Amino acid sequence: MMYFNENTLVYLDGQFIKASETSVSPYVQTMHYGYGAFEGIRSYATPEGNLIYKAKEHYQRLRHSCNLLHIPFPYEVEELMQATEELLRLNNISDAYIRPLVYTDLNMSLHRSSKAHIFIAAWVWDSYFDNHLLRLCISPYQRPNPHSTHIEAKACGHYINSILATIDAKEKGFDEALLLDARGFVAEGPGANLFMEKEGCLYTPPPGNILPGITRATVLEIGDALGITCKEQLFTADELKKADSAFYCGTAAEVVGIAQVDQYTFPLSWAQSIGKRIGDTYRQWVRKKSLHKMENTGS
Repeated sequence: MMYFNENTLVYLDGQFIKASETSVSPYVQTMHYGYGAFEGIRSYATPEGNLIYKAKEHYQRLRHSCNLLHIPFPYEVEELMQATEELLRLNNISDAYIRPLVYTDLNMSLHRSSKAHIFIAAWVWDSYFDNHLLRLCISPYQRPNPHSTHIEAKACGHYINSILATIDAKEKGFDEALLLDARGFVAEGPGANLFMEKEGCLYTPPPGNILPGITRATVLEIGDALGITCKEQLFTADELKKADSAFYCGTAAEVVGIAQVDQYTFPLSWAQSIGKRIGDTYRQWVRKKSLHKMENTGS
């Protein structure tokens, strides 16, 4: 996949420069230790103009991640939102995936860095899972113990765990992995949150051992708006394998149905599931600029 060409511009420390002309020292702490934070944001073309979905929430979470990780964040959220809008305009793209990254300065020690850099790139990225129902396997890799790190931070180093789980799943012939926590409860996917449907109700793992995603929050909002009962509670893989249906959700994945976990096939067809209804509504919500104006004003 091509993420940029000779004309692509990126945002780096307040300047718009060509992606092909960027350079990063191999001595930065982020490269050696995974000590950085990032976000994934989507923008959509709408009849009312370009819409960056929940940009404010994403940049607020980026700031929160950096604060938890003791990484300097001398940026204003509004400034980064405006820079992202300009980046899309300069690159003439609307339906895009946006990747802000905060990485630290030259530092080969384990001490905190006194300086950080902000990088924002955008590229056209269609469905992450090609819009087909997923076949999952329970991963042998667990989510990190929440007492070992700030699991709610979107930290670069955390995704070594995700990469290992994904590689393992694909080598076994599955589309994606599903990770458990250290106690054996279902946690989340390598880059997405999980919901299961059982007897007309949705269930999703609670915060604590997961990254509580912004898309996950949107699914909960949609469920409430549609009058669907959504419960945040712990459940095991065995309980999941007795559910009627299930789906993943995330910024890159959006809302994607799950066909099976290990050898268990969900009995309810995706077309008849709550997940399909949630997914259809989600695709409408992310393209309604009027809805976002209401959210930003608190009305």
